[in-house]
Amino acid sequence: MSGGVDSSTAAYLLKKQGHEIIGMSMQMYNALEQADNPYGGCCTLDDLADARRVAWKLDVPYFVLNLEGEFRQRVIKPFVRGYLAGDTPSPCVLCNTHVKFSLLHEKAFTVGAEMVATGHYARIGRAADGSLELLKARDLAKDQSYFLFELTQEQLSHTLFPLGDLLKPEVRRIAAEGGLTVAEKSESFEICFVPEKDGYAKVVEREAAALAAEDDDPLLKAAAENDAAGEIVDVEGNVLGRHDGYYHFTIGQRRGLELGGFPERSYVIDVNPFTRRVVVGPGSLLEKSELRARDVHWIAGAPPEGPIEVAARVRSRQAEVAATVFAEGDSARVSFAAPLRGVAPGQGVVFYDGERCLGGGWITRG
Repeated sequence: MSGGVDSSTAAYLLKKQGHEIIGMSMQMYNALEQADNPYGGCCTLDDLADARRVAWKLDVPYFVLNLEGEFRQRVIKPFVRGYLAGDTPSPCVLCNTHVKFSLLHEKAFTVGAEMVATGHYARIGRAADGSLELLKARDLAKDQSYFLFELTQEQLSHTLFPLGDLLKPEVRRIAAEGGLTVAEKSESFEICFVPEKDGYAKVVEREAAALAAEDDDPLLKAAAENDAAGEIVDVEGNVLGRHDGYYHFTIGQRRGLELGGFPERSYVIDVNPFTRRVVVGPGSLLEKSELRARDVHWIAGAPPEGPIEVAARVRSRQAEVAATVFAEGDSARVSFAAPLRGVAPGQGVVFYDGERCLGGGWITRG
């Protein structure tokens, strides 16, 4: 229970159906010690208070789980290291994989829970061979299957998505009918631990300083010492300007370049953490005909025996494109039917067959 309308409504629906439920929230940082809260719009004290009020309304037991250490280790650290490596991390996938559907499940089972329900917009089905399938939500505008591509058969077998067949307006209406105070609560679309006023670069700098004390990684040290400035160059290597830190830039970015005098729009084409150079150029240079992916996960359990035709998505809100996946052990080569923009190392590439999410992997360089 995050304190938002979605998880609150999921709890309400299950209670109404007669299930015995327990409410659980995740505490990601010590808000009492950090009054100025370095993190952002999720799991704040206000959110936990909202979740507790809903639990009281539903007359169900409610617990707050302190997962601060695990969250920092499994989500924030990879996020920071990803940006310092010149990648574009996807912390929401990591949170779902390693925290919500791993640690949270473990904690729930220790108190006797048989299933874990969340407010995710996704569905679970069963294939002809009896295996479980991850399906898109009925509300495609809210579908979150992209962030769940690493779920296993075991995790799916103990998971419920009560909102999977509902549209967002229906969820709010049900919450209002149930007298839930969060029925009209606004939702955040930003990374939960990144304050909107600061941006992700401030998180990278702050956490890099802490991590540098644990690790002699030169990239961590440079960021901690604010020594990551460098040049902005074109694809020929001509210097166009300077920047204050290469991790402020991601592949495909256009805003913030502040480079004038070009006949067409310029985009970030590459970020090199070792030379600290940010390479910019025309959008056409962002087009990719294929990509490589690591740590590829197949929800059915086993990779396909040969090339497979899929609809691939390389960003959570980007349209799917036709592609062919050539599985190679726990990696894969993905070939697109037409050149595609927005392919950034560190993001997930997720494979679909109609409404079925088949799995996915992590985009690598090269």
